[in-house]
Amino acid sequence: SDVLPEYKLQVPQTTWWILLHYSPFKAFWDWIILLLVLYTAVFTPYSAAFLLDDHGDLRQRSCGYTCNPLNVADLMVDVLFIVDIVINLRTTYVDQNDEVVTQPSRIAKHYVKGWFPIDLFAAIPFDLLIFRSGSDEMATLTSLLKTARLLRLVRVARKLDRYSEYGAAVLFLLMCTFVLIAHWLACIWYAIGFVERPYTETGWLDNLAEQLGKSYNDSDSSSGPSVKDKYVTALYFTLSSLTSVGFGNVSPNTNSEKIFSICVMVIGLMYASIFGNVSAIIQRLYSGTTRYHTQMLRVKEFIRFHQIPGCLRQRLEEYFQHAWSYTNGIDMNA
Repeated sequence: SDVLPEYKLQVPQTTWWILLHYSPFKAFWDWIILLLVLYTAVFTPYSAAFLLDDHGDLRQRSCGYTCNPLNVADLMVDVLFIVDIVINLRTTYVDQNDEVVTQPSRIAKHYVKGWFPIDLFAAIPFDLLIFRSGSDEMATLTSLLKTARLLRLVRVARKLDRYSEYGAAVLFLLMCTFVLIAHWLACIWYAIGFVERPYTETGWLDNLAEQLGKSYNDSDSSSGPSVKDKYVTALYFTLSSLTSVGFGNVSPNTNSEKIFSICVMVIGLMYASIFGNVSAIIQRLYSGTTRYHTQMLRVKEFIRFHQIPGCLRQRLEEYFQHAWSYTNGIDMNA
């Protein structure tokens, strides 16, 4: 009771339609939303860049919206995001006085002033609203609006911040972020080549088609390299540019491609500085663990010196562990 927050010691009185923010169901639901956001972070840029060609649009208009499994998955994600908005409107929160707010009006007001605009914009099914528009400009606009779902990554970053004290977790998150950024840049790299290909024959897509022997035919929208070839080549280029180990077999030719390559190399330099300090980051993060074991050793020496009975010894060790997990070794009185 000395280390736990007051609101976790006394369960507040709530109605049946109000959900406690620390309840097991809310924790389970947050993990579901986390997986959906990660799915969105991977497939939304990919579908916006690689799956919006003329051939795909004609096939989609002929068989309907549900003929594409990605469309069905996106629709399910949108529905779950809308359900998440409803749940957040009925989920308690802790105010500045460390008191749990259970009044529906205050909860709604707090959520509307916070994450509600971002969550609402990310949950709008733009592709379903303007389906069968028959315009290439509207299809491009749809793909751009769908990337608004990536705004939810900000909330995910805040939830993953609790694992920042573990060195292995930080290293794993850095690697995942690096691969995710490379994936996004690969989608942008392909989009640049796709937009410029009708106006020039020196882009990287034409060079790739020449190398693979799959030349483009303007009368056949399905000609040229496959989506797999284009994505793998684009990801190979962005990873080689970020790590500065490019071999030149995929090179920028147009001004737009060169400008984008410069931006990728700048991002690569930023990440090189981060990975260069990984050892220092892990050492700093493990310093908290070292302090914990040092303090725990002192507690055991204190117990052994004063010959504390077994029952009281176990309570003392559990108290220290709970206090450390709550304060992370910080002197709260200071």
